[in-house]
Amino acid sequence: MTSPLSVIILAAGKGTRMQSAKPKVLQTLAGKSLLAHVLDTCNQLTVDETIIVHGFGGDQVKSEITNQYTQSSFTWVAQTEQLGTGHAVKVTLSDLPKSGKSLILYGDVPLVSCQTLAALKAANTDGMSMLTLTVDNPFGLGRIKRDQNGNIEAIVEQKDASADEQNIREINSGIYCVDNALLHKYLPELSNNNAQQEYYLTDIVKMAVADGITIVAIEPEHTFEIEGVNNRQQLASLERTWQRKVVADLQEAGVQFADPTRVDIRGSLSAGQDVFIDVNVVFEGDCTLGDNVYIEAGCVIKNAQIGNACYIKPYCVIDRADIGAGVDIGPFAHLRPDTVLSDNSKVGNFVEIKKSTIGQGSKVNHLSYIGDATVGTGVNVGAGVITCNYDGVNKSQTIIGDNAFIGSNASLVAPVTIGDTATIAAGSVITKDVDSSALAFGRARQVQKNDFQRPTKK
Repeated sequence: MTSPLSVIILAAGKGTRMQSAKPKVLQTLAGKSLLAHVLDTCNQLTVDETIIVHGFGGDQVKSEITNQYTQSSFTWVAQTEQLGTGHAVKVTLSDLPKSGKSLILYGDVPLVSCQTLAALKAANTDGMSMLTLTVDNPFGLGRIKRDQNGNIEAIVEQKDASADEQNIREINSGIYCVDNALLHKYLPELSNNNAQQEYYLTDIVKMAVADGITIVAIEPEHTFEIEGVNNRQQLASLERTWQRKVVADLQEAGVQFADPTRVDIRGSLSAGQDVFIDVNVVFEGDCTLGDNVYIEAGCVIKNAQIGNACYIKPYCVIDRADIGAGVDIGPFAHLRPDTVLSDNSKVGNFVEIKKSTIGQGSKVNHLSYIGDATVGTGVNVGAGVITCNYDGVNKSQTIIGDNAFIGSNASLVAPVTIGDTATIAAGSVITKDVDSSALAFGRARQVQKNDFQRPTKK
């Protein structure tokens, strides 16, 4: 039988060095909060209870996380005094089961992987396991002190370490997997008799050794998994590290980047073969690219699905759109939420489309607004056409049939239906339905005045 697993996330720090009114764990990395990164990783494990210890800005943290994770249940525990990591875990004891194991994580250490945490849990065979790392410069970090047989016997903090202990290069990440029974036993016994006058969580290691428990240490695959964030510089550095990792994974999958250092992926991106991504493209949320997609510079793509062989020209904004195969977009096009572009359609420069479906092979080439519309197949929408979908109170639908031709600078006042193969004359304001194969125009008759004299300055 699998032992129940709890997760304790310490998220009470103010983050003074951030110089922000926002709690540190709500600062963003790759498009989501530091705490959300940790929670998303934990969601990949089988977790029976997640306990979040909050402090500064606790109401703000609770509100944002609760609104974001509507299908999840968290236990919130307040740490009203900042008395060290040992105290932060201790305040969870009244909510922590007496049996099972607990992963102890940090809301400002966002990039620890699911694979590492699973390995850490599996390594806990005698009551305690911990994540450590051997580094070239361990200054400022807790050292892992081992006995002559290589067994862990203590963790020594920088300010409490002797000269010999400061030469140790194996450091403590602060991430543990501990039997709950041991946490209930050891945490009430912690003392703040140290240089910092804080309750060190690391002291439970010495207590476990005294009880004859063998502590297993594992190292993460990537150094960045244990990197914490305390200031803007560290946040920016970790952002770049993460972006390099994501881009490298995509390159291994066959994606070509014009410059791997000039792209941002703030969410998840999956891509087919022979995809090209130019400089300064930003992906947000969950995005999918088919095979042979070509994206030129400066595009922003959010929560979109883009089919095979699409060509996206520079500086397009695509938000929650579903794009078929062989579609040509831009430059400077704006696809707003609930836009559907069918196969082989075309959306040109300075076109905005919102909550509309553009049929197969249809074209909206220049300077147009299409909103709340259904456009059939083989339709040509001329330059400057708009669907007048809003009367100041309600949004109404425009329906354009197959193979219709909408002349330049026409205004289609919704609700209105344009029939199959109908033609709308340029400059028309159409307020009534147009039958199939009909020509409709609605504009003032042209008047010419010969020998017209222009006004002159007085």
